[in-house]
Amino acid sequence: VTTRVLYDFTAEPGNNELSVREGETITITNQNIGGGWIEAKNSRGEVGLVPEDYIEVWSVKCSFLMLFTSNGNDPWAVFDSNASGGFSNNWAAQPEGTETGETSSSAWHSGGHGHPQAYQGPGNNSNKPMVLIAISFYMMRVRIYTVFQGGEAGPVWAYPDYQLDCVVADPKKGTKMYGLKSYIEYQVTPTTTNKPVNHRYKHFDWLYERLLDKYGSAIPIPCLPDKQVTGRFEEEFIKMRMERLQGWMTRMCRHPVVSSSEVFQLFLSYKDEKDWKMGKRKAEKDETVEVMIFSTIEPEGLPDLDLIEVEQKCEQFNRFTRAMDDGVKDLLTIGNEHWKRCTGPLPKEYQRIGKAFQNLSSVFNSSGYEGEATLTDALTAAGKTYEDIAQMVAEQPKKDLHFLMETNNEYKGLLGCFPDTIGVHKAAIEKVKEADKLVATGKITTSEKITMSKRASTMSYALQAEMNHFHSNRIYDYNRVMQQYLEQQGKFYEMVKCGNNSKSSRAFHNVGRC
Repeated sequence: VTTRVLYDFTAEPGNNELSVREGETITITNQNIGGGWIEAKNSRGEVGLVPEDYIEVWSVKCSFLMLFTSNGNDPWAVFDSNASGGFSNNWAAQPEGTETGETSSSAWHSGGHGHPQAYQGPGNNSNKPMVLIAISFYMMRVRIYTVFQGGEAGPVWAYPDYQLDCVVADPKKGTKMYGLKSYIEYQVTPTTTNKPVNHRYKHFDWLYERLLDKYGSAIPIPCLPDKQVTGRFEEEFIKMRMERLQGWMTRMCRHPVVSSSEVFQLFLSYKDEKDWKMGKRKAEKDETVEVMIFSTIEPEGLPDLDLIEVEQKCEQFNRFTRAMDDGVKDLLTIGNEHWKRCTGPLPKEYQRIGKAFQNLSSVFNSSGYEGEATLTDALTAAGKTYEDIAQMVAEQPKKDLHFLMETNNEYKGLLGCFPDTIGVHKAAIEKVKEADKLVATGKITTSEKITMSKRASTMSYALQAEMNHFHSNRIYDYNRVMQQYLEQQGKFYEMVKCGNNSKSSRAFHNVGRC
């Protein structure tokens, strides 16, 4: 991709940066650096990093036409395409003006993102309820492939060779406004750079809003852990929030579309405060949001889908997610009740049993009868063991139930997003169903109907890719958490069986012999 430099940029020594001059032409060699930087080569053959805001892409442009209803309430927007009604696989090679007949000096051209210019549809028929809006902008394509697993074929996202991950750790208290306002800052370290960056909760919240705005129509973006008004600086709360932020970030890192996005990479690897602020401003001006995100999705060499068959799969998945949502909520309710019993009345019951054994041992000791010392010692030790078991019961939920509950809390949030995502897809299918009537009444052309069908097909590929992503993650997560839960349960009952210490163990054996 060839770009034009907008401003002079002087490299700092030792930072692998590239000095460029205003008006100079450079070639992008790597767009995936993140943090508001790209790697480029100048005319002298030198390669280095240049701020994205200092350059302008000019030799690669894609133009699309969005199709809206006249009242502006169309829940999905379909984009115009080449003459055949479909995306060109060689999208990056399309010359300027191919789609719209406009040149680079057109009023539609706006450097990075275009601003819509409305115009009347073909034929200028006042009875048509459609308005065509032209959009010009630059984009990277998100590709979808079909793979075969276990004999079943299905669309999947194009996953990277390297799985991104990050660690949220080392919370520290910070202040501003001369100490009048305090906050907790977390250290976030991505596996790609191993260089930590610092973020407050409000930064995570900003990232969530950006991801929801950009991808929410195609990808479920689960909520962050709840905000807290009081107790924000208590150690236990900070630990819990950090753990939940870690879970949320891990889930975002796993998603190939979200994790490779510019805004997510900025969050993980900005260079300094200036870089962070510039990246934020750029992300907040991003116009490829909501349903426009489907314009960046390209099924790789895949045919148009049978929308009736897709609708059936969609409904099946919808039923499954609703049922799973009920099951997850039920498990959370029962788990919370069990946790309360384990930390409340249940240990007290074991303590009462233990105290009763020790009281009985005291009574036996008062008899003065010789030869029962072994029995009374065993009863006393058994009573103390029950007190130990009471403590074990109270501590056990943190060892096993905690991870099970946290995983189900994550899935509760994730499942709550699917109705909206599925709703966008259903609205697209309904639009396609109405297309025949609109063609028959002359409100849209046959070419526009084909375009609608192809856009709906792309949305269906995206939904099925997301369904497969969800199922594969679900299987992995529940395999892992159930294995951990049952292992900890096994250790717990093994400790109860053997006694919490060797003395208690001998006491149980002595009771048996007596």
